[in-house]
Amino acid sequence: MDHLSTASLNAHTLLSVSELNSYARALLELSFPLLWIRGEVSNLKQYPSGHWYFLLKDKDAQIRCVMFRQKNQWLDWSLRDGMQIEVQALVTLYEARGEFQLNVEHIRQAGLGNLYEAFEKLKSKLQAAGIFDAIHKKNIPEFPKRIGVITSLNTAALYDILSTLRHRMPSLPIIIYPTPVQGKDAAKSIVTMIELAGKRAECDVLLLCRGGGSIEDLWAFNEEIVAYAIFHSVIPIVTGIGHETDFTIADFVADKRAPTPTGAAQIVSPDTQEIAKHLNHLYHRIERAYKHEIERRMQTLDLLCHRLIDPRESIKHQVNRLQHLREKLLFCWSRKIEKMDSENRHLQRRFFSSAPNLEHMLNQQFERSSKLHKAINYYLERQGTKLVHYQTQLTHLNPKSVLQRGYSITSNAEGKILRDSSQINIDDSIQVTLAEGWVKAKVSDAG
Repeated sequence: MDHLSTASLNAHTLLSVSELNSYARALLELSFPLLWIRGEVSNLKQYPSGHWYFLLKDKDAQIRCVMFRQKNQWLDWSLRDGMQIEVQALVTLYEARGEFQLNVEHIRQAGLGNLYEAFEKLKSKLQAAGIFDAIHKKNIPEFPKRIGVITSLNTAALYDILSTLRHRMPSLPIIIYPTPVQGKDAAKSIVTMIELAGKRAECDVLLLCRGGGSIEDLWAFNEEIVAYAIFHSVIPIVTGIGHETDFTIADFVADKRAPTPTGAAQIVSPDTQEIAKHLNHLYHRIERAYKHEIERRMQTLDLLCHRLIDPRESIKHQVNRLQHLREKLLFCWSRKIEKMDSENRHLQRRFFSSAPNLEHMLNQQFERSSKLHKAINYYLERQGTKLVHYQTQLTHLNPKSVLQRGYSITSNAEGKILRDSSQINIDDSIQVTLAEGWVKAKVSDAG
C-alpha cells in the first residue's frame, strides 16, 4: 500500500492491519534518516543464516534490532550480550508483526566513534603536512650492527621479537628501551625513548612494537607527538603494532611498517640460516670456478711447454729450413731459365719457318688479279645483255607505245579509267589521254 498517501487519510478511512503497518513503516523511514544510536546489547541471537537479532537498551527503554549477514560479515570483533555499542541504523517497522525495530547498517564499540573521527582528522592533517611521503623514508640497513627495541618489558610482543631475533641471528646485539605502550602517559614515554635512542646513537635501526588490542589500547601510537618523534628520528624506525589489520598513525610515518612485532623483527634481522645457505652456494660456485681456472691454466701451461724448444735446436731448425729454401730457390730458378731458353728456341724456329716467299706471293697475286679482271668483264657483259632484254620488254609493255598506234585512255572526273559505256552518263565530263597530251570532253551520246 505504499502508493497511498497519509494526506488522503481521515477519520472515516477504513484500513486493514497490513495497510496500517505499511503506512507506519513508510512514515518512519521517511521521517528518520540513518541515525547513530547508543545502547547495551541484550538477548543476542546469531542464526545459521548469518543474521543477528538483539535488543539495544538503556536504563529506561529498549528496541529490537536486526543486522543481516551481508552487513555483519566484515566485523573483526565479536558481539556479546552486555556490550556497550553504537549502531548506525534505519528506523523502520517489521510489518508482519507490527514491531518497531532498527535495521543496523554499521556497528562499533561505544566510544570508538570519537576515536575514529580523531584518528581520521589527525591522519588527514599529517598527510597534508607531507610527513607520510616516501621521500622522507630512511633506508633500513641490510646488516645492522645493533638493534634497538622500544616496547614494554611485560608484553608478549617483546618475547616474540627476542625469540625471532635469537633464531635468525643470535649474535646480533639488542638494546631495549622500555616504555609503557598503553595508558595516559604512554605517548610521552614513547617519544622520550625515541629521542634517547637518537642521542645515544648506539643502534642502526629501531623497532617500535606492541601486541594487538582495541583502538583505545593502541591509541598512544595515534598521538601527534609520537608521529613527529618518528618523523624527526635520525635512526630508521620499523613499526610492528597490533595485528595485520591494525593501522596506526605511527605506521604511516615510520620508515617501514610490519604487520606484527614478529614481522618487524624479521625485516631488520638477516636470517643466518639463509645467509649460510647463500654463502655455501657462493663457496661452491667459487670452488668450481677456481678449479676450472686451474684446469684451464694447466692446459695452457702444457701447451706452452710443448711449444717450448731449446734455442740451439730452434737455430739449427731455422738453418736447415734456410738451406732447404735456398736449394728450392736455386732449383726453381734453373727450371725457370731452362723453360725460358726452350721457349726462345721454339719462337726462333717458328719465326724462321714463317718467313714469307715474296716471289711466289707476287706470282700468286698477278695470277689472281688476271682471273679477277676476266671474271669482272664476263659479269658485266652478262648484265649488259640482260639490261637490253629488260628494256625491250618494258618498251612493249609501256601503255604509251600502244597510244602511238592511235589508241587512247578515257577516265571520268574522278580519274577512274572507263572500260564500259555503262560507266558513264549523258553530260558526264570525261578526260581522254592521247599519245601526246590529253583533252576533256562532255558525253552527248552513249551506246
